[in-house]
Amino acid sequence: MARVDRITEPWGTRTPYGPGQEWPARVDSHLAEGLEPSDVDRWVQAASLLHSNGDAMDIAVKDGKIAGVRGRAGDRVNRGRLGPKDLYGWQANASPDRLTTPLIRENGRLVETGWDTAMDRVVARSKELLAEQGGSAIGFYTTGQLFAEEYYTLGLIAHGGLGTSHVDGNTRLCTATAAEALKESFGCDGQPGSYTDIDHADVIALFGHNMAETQSVLWTRILDRLAGPNPPQIVCVDPRPTPVARAATVHLAPRPGTNVALMNALLHEVIANGWADASYIEEHSVGYSDLEERVKNYSPAVVAGICDVPEADLREAARILGQAERLLSTVLQGFYQSHQATAAAVQVNNLHIIRGMLGKPGCGVLQMNGQPSAENTRECGADGDFPAFRNWSNDAHVKDLARVWNVDPMAIPHQSPPTHVMQMMRYAEDGSIRMLWVSGTNPAVSLPELARIRSILSQDRLFLVVQDIFLSETAQLADVVLPAATWGEKTGTFTNADRTVHLSEKAVDPPGEAKPDLDIFLDYAQRMELKDKDGLPLVKWDNPEAAFEAWKECSRGRPCDYTGLSYAKLRGPSGIQWPCNSANPEGTERLYADGKFWAHPDYCETYGRDLVTGAPVEPDEYKALNPEGKAVIKAAKYLPAHELPSGDFPLQLITGRTLYHFHTRTKTGRAPELQSAAPEVWVEVSTADAGTHGVSEGDIVDITTPRGTVRAQARVSGIRRGVVFLPFHYGYWDTADGKEPAGHGRAANELTITDWDAASKQPVFKTAAARLVRVGPGDGPAPAPAVTASAPVEAPAAGGAQ
Repeated sequence: MARVDRITEPWGTRTPYGPGQEWPARVDSHLAEGLEPSDVDRWVQAASLLHSNGDAMDIAVKDGKIAGVRGRAGDRVNRGRLGPKDLYGWQANASPDRLTTPLIRENGRLVETGWDTAMDRVVARSKELLAEQGGSAIGFYTTGQLFAEEYYTLGLIAHGGLGTSHVDGNTRLCTATAAEALKESFGCDGQPGSYTDIDHADVIALFGHNMAETQSVLWTRILDRLAGPNPPQIVCVDPRPTPVARAATVHLAPRPGTNVALMNALLHEVIANGWADASYIEEHSVGYSDLEERVKNYSPAVVAGICDVPEADLREAARILGQAERLLSTVLQGFYQSHQATAAAVQVNNLHIIRGMLGKPGCGVLQMNGQPSAENTRECGADGDFPAFRNWSNDAHVKDLARVWNVDPMAIPHQSPPTHVMQMMRYAEDGSIRMLWVSGTNPAVSLPELARIRSILSQDRLFLVVQDIFLSETAQLADVVLPAATWGEKTGTFTNADRTVHLSEKAVDPPGEAKPDLDIFLDYAQRMELKDKDGLPLVKWDNPEAAFEAWKECSRGRPCDYTGLSYAKLRGPSGIQWPCNSANPEGTERLYADGKFWAHPDYCETYGRDLVTGAPVEPDEYKALNPEGKAVIKAAKYLPAHELPSGDFPLQLITGRTLYHFHTRTKTGRAPELQSAAPEVWVEVSTADAGTHGVSEGDIVDITTPRGTVRAQARVSGIRRGVVFLPFHYGYWDTADGKEPAGHGRAANELTITDWDAASKQPVFKTAAARLVRVGPGDGPAPAPAVTASAPVEAPAAGGAQ
């Protein structure tokens, strides 16, 4: 059998299947060159690190080193399949520039030191600030790539030990709106749907979700349905001609920033044509009359002008959605990182509520994640929210959390909402946050308006601690750098976007003196002498499994109940979905199957927010609106974006992911196959705009916004007119001096605006006004997308990438 090139054929071979059938298994693998499966010393259970799909895999170990991966055929998520980042990304672990020794800043330079010296410096500054100002002087900014055990430990240290509410994750950039939209509609976070809904749906709608590149294995599942009998219809909302758009029955390419108007038009048509489920609405929801009244003014004829999409396409998309018998919707960054993010995502939930499309096979919503453990960040309290979806504004929930932690309830800060990262940056800018601990993320490339962010992180008065595996752009600015272990070098649990919990075990030792993130947090807690109210150590565990058991107890009785899980149980053939407890010992495939929601005033995670102002809904107001805990339908008015095109900046810039890279390329840029597939930043320009600006394929162009300029090679495509796209992965760690070139950058966030959604606090990356100027010819055509059409190809030989 021929070997399949998984760079040019990222979704591999087709295994067609029909509705109601089980997705056939297909085991993908990739081993180091020259290595055969029989050469592997042992295989170690793990799960994917470089995207949110949650692909189950085994790590190949040879001579004490990671030597490859293979998919796990029995797992419910991927049935053995792996995407390109799974297959090749593991090579970054062995990169020669891994951080292996702590660093401290001396006379303006980072120099090597020992762990005691580095941690003593961190602890001394922490204690000094606590004595001077209290917990409000210290902030923590983490990632979506650690384990649940590490997030829970960090949340306990920050909230229960130091008493700070300044805790957030870079999940704020990718999944905060997913969480907020679910809270607004259902009273609580937690995905209603399951990946297995793809196996049953007759319509799949992807709202701002380029699944083919962000969750390539999940897209493989859809491709296999499309190749089988009775394939589903696909509705795609995206301004770009993505692989999803090319496969769509209807592709809507709205003007950026107009998603609320578009959703209101679809809801208008569903209601006007009698496709809503009146009995479900009456029995299981509140707020429908407001929605009905609001969308009256959003006819397809009106919205076609707002969004600049054909009226006929709007009507056809609404007909498909309205007449679907089993509708699955997914949502991601095209909605989450855009203007009116939460309001738009909530309208997707509204579509499912008014159609009664929840809790049944093929009927669900997946407000998706961008990172492998973004769900854990939210569950465990490392995004600032309280662990196990407790309500920070419900005194009974605070008291219960204090019971679990054995601390005084008043020691847990809950007088105001948790601080989101953009507010933390503002506090650091004005000097009230004086120590910031960044773990596993790179805000010097990933946050908006980078010139401002670099200025904040470089302040002498800010004590910056960075915990990472490479000397990232952020680490280069730090006062203390702590070398961390990564995937394959430590043990813990990942929970993916459809609530599937996987155990990922240690396969090899970390390099040099690098330590697991859990060990670093535990060391800090011990050195800080953090105590509970009885004078005992606040953190009472010293290993991952003990931390997991503590997290289980914290989750008991809450929506994300883990009490039926254990490391032993997770060493089975498949991951397991929460809630998993005595009532659901094998996990729970779909939520809300009985029309019952986690929205009761006494149980809900939040009382909600105003979708325009972000102001929290008062408890009494929520109780009056929803005393029985039904699903909440929230209508939204379309409002124009804050920064619109002008004479000086006639275009709209959007940013996003590509298939071969993850975040700031810290790992994928060090994997040869992935780096060679997408080696340099590029800008996507429409054919019409290329003609207007005299730009040809491969030309060098400058993209400028009021905040900066990025220079890139032009790629001319079918993207909608007036829009330019930049991938956000490219920073400066691999440039000659590791810094931004004079006059222009290559990081997309040099250009993005300091603006965020009022409700979710997620930064807006997709509505910046921009202009395009041709600089000159390139060395050749722009690197074309390596992806080819997904035609059937031969299966690979054993041990090859499939």
